[in-house]
Amino acid sequence: MICIPLGAVAAITILCFAVLMIMSTGKIKQFKDENGKIIRNSIAEKSFVKINGVKMGMIIKSKDTSNPVLLFVHGGPGMPEYFLTEDYPTGLEDYFTVVWWDQKGAGLSYSSDIDKNTITTNQYIDDTIAMTNYLRERFGQDKIYLMAQSWGSYFGIQAVQKAPQLYNAYIAVAQVTYQDESERLAYKYMLDYYSKAGDDKTLEKLKENDCLSDGYYKMRDDIMHRSGIGTTHDMKSVVTGVFFASLKNREYTFTEKINIWRGKLLLNKNIQLKMKADLRKIVIKLDVPTYFFSGAYDYTVNYKMTEEYLKQIEAPIKGFYLFENSAHSPIFEEPDKVAQIVNSDILKKTNDLADIK
Repeated sequence: MICIPLGAVAAITILCFAVLMIMSTGKIKQFKDENGKIIRNSIAEKSFVKINGVKMGMIIKSKDTSNPVLLFVHGGPGMPEYFLTEDYPTGLEDYFTVVWWDQKGAGLSYSSDIDKNTITTNQYIDDTIAMTNYLRERFGQDKIYLMAQSWGSYFGIQAVQKAPQLYNAYIAVAQVTYQDESERLAYKYMLDYYSKAGDDKTLEKLKENDCLSDGYYKMRDDIMHRSGIGTTHDMKSVVTGVFFASLKNREYTFTEKINIWRGKLLLNKNIQLKMKADLRKIVIKLDVPTYFFSGAYDYTVNYKMTEEYLKQIEAPIKGFYLFENSAHSPIFEEPDKVAQIVNSDILKKTNDLADIK
């Protein structure tokens, strides 16, 4: 009686592994014209380079390499986002040479040999600047654009503050301000949400685990996504929306997919990467055009705090853009609006479409 179900489980496991291997070719999808030929001057590659002595990986996508370079600094810590473009295409490669860089210890840049003591916010700031200089030299551009999301914005904005001469503009998606305060507002929001939803079980769990407690953080991702304030407003499960998405993306090898989650585990536990500083007291001036994108449903990083923060920042040009149908990832949720802002404002160094200037 026991052998039959165990055999079935083994067969299903083997089948799932075989399917996963088939879906893990690791080949980057090229840009092709209507005749199936690779578009001239386009680029679609996975590459590795040593940055500050550490091998780091990136995926570069562009329909025209003469376009300005955009360095994307992902969230997390340790959560590369390129694989989400399969379900949520951004279209950014139409206007930029987009570099989806995996930070030290994350995804393509994961290594078990990395000294954990060298994984610090200050190191990430220096890595961002070093990666920027590598891209400037490789693509022959004096300046590039930097787009940072969530955790990436915590040190990305500090990198731009430190070396403004390297950047055409700073674009933040879900800009961090003071994360402890943001978490308290999210906690309050979810208490109200689950109370109105009549979900007594989740509500009781929330009340049993104070905001910022270990118990709260263990259930945080799940309850945020179920309440529509997580990665995207319509993504109700981080398992199906993020974990499964990383496994099905064919542009990663099997090992690279595993390393995404090994890196996430490594960096999430690193106390040196906790966003404890209040950026409102650290970065109050940027010498480049500065643009903030926020989703109206974003409580992962509170959008109202982001809005108020931009009002405080001194910059030559600045704009806050609220995405009414988005949560934490406007570039994935409302790409058409992002494209409009890029074309009308960012590339022209204006802020005509901004909700707040």
